Amino acid sequence: MKKDHPEVKFGKTGVLLINLGTPDSTSWWDIRRYLKEFLSDRRVIEVNPIIWQIILNLFILTLRPSKTAHAYKKIWRKESNESPLLYFTRNQALKLKEKIGNEKIIVDFAMRYGNPSIRLKLNLLKDEGCEKIIILPLYPQYAAATTATVCDEVYRSLMKMRWQPSLQIIPHYESNPEYINALVNSIENKVQSINWKPDLIISSYHGIPKKYFDKGDPYHCYCHKTTRLMKEKYSSIDIQTTFQSRFGPQEWLTPYTDKTLETLPEKGVRNLLVICPGFASDCVETLEEINIQGRESFLKNGGENFDLISCLNDNSDHINLFENLVKKFV
Repeated sequence: MKKDHPEVKFGKTGVLLINLGTPDSTSWWDIRRYLKEFLSDRRVIEVNPIIWQIILNLFILTLRPSKTAHAYKKIWRKESNESPLLYFTRNQALKLKEKIGNEKIIVDFAMRYGNPSIRLKLNLLKDEGCEKIIILPLYPQYAAATTATVCDEVYRSLMKMRWQPSLQIIPHYESNPEYINALVNSIENKVQSINWKPDLIISSYHGIPKKYFDKGDPYHCYCHKTTRLMKEKYSSIDIQTTFQSRFGPQEWLTPYTDKTLETLPEKGVRNLLVICPGFASDCVETLEEINIQGRESFLKNGGENFDLISCLNDNSDHINLFENLVKKFV
């Protein structure tokens, strides 16, 4: 019998983990392509777009790719020829799939910038018969420049679909007890593994321009909330909040991580641990900016011992957290 209707798969649920993104390689052109997409996002750079595109294309995309490539080369996973962020995000999806995936639930991952793209993965999930898609942005603390821009891209992708799946976006989880416990466990495991006693723990979050906070972005408050909850669970060593990765001449959220690391030794802090709770996976900001540049600065200015507490990455506490976040919506 001749079919008069195209075959349509149905009845499945898709779970899509979405991280920030990564260049495809450490080559100048791949870095430039990634930076262009990232820095063209108007949620990330809130400047007149015409003026910004001139600055971006004439200056930043000419000079910055070389510097960024140099940083990525220091932390690139040579054994698999990929960035740590891609490696860990893939593993997170695979391990979550092992826990909840079946013939009815498909687990995958995408990147807001770079590959694999959100649009690609949403279309693949739809083609596999996912009538419902659950989005988990891998940003514990909400910010317009992170969680909201993931939502923007998801909605733009749905606008291109004739047959749209239903959609659920899991909200920020900066105060989720499982998340806090996972962070505290990572602190305790690190303290037990070293042979020196930390004087202080710096909790370093990615910064945003202060004007975004002044306009009402709640990110600053969520970061301090996470630190406060960690301190309530772990009081053996003081924990202080700082903000890293500022870009451009304008004021960002303070105190700045890099300036703090320079001045701590003169204040008597000679043994330091740093944790980065806002990053779901180790990446260039944690492995190069903190564990290489930050370490060097702290030791150069009189510090004696420095160590980075790894992000939660694909450890069991993190995957259990993801499982329970997703199960509420399956």
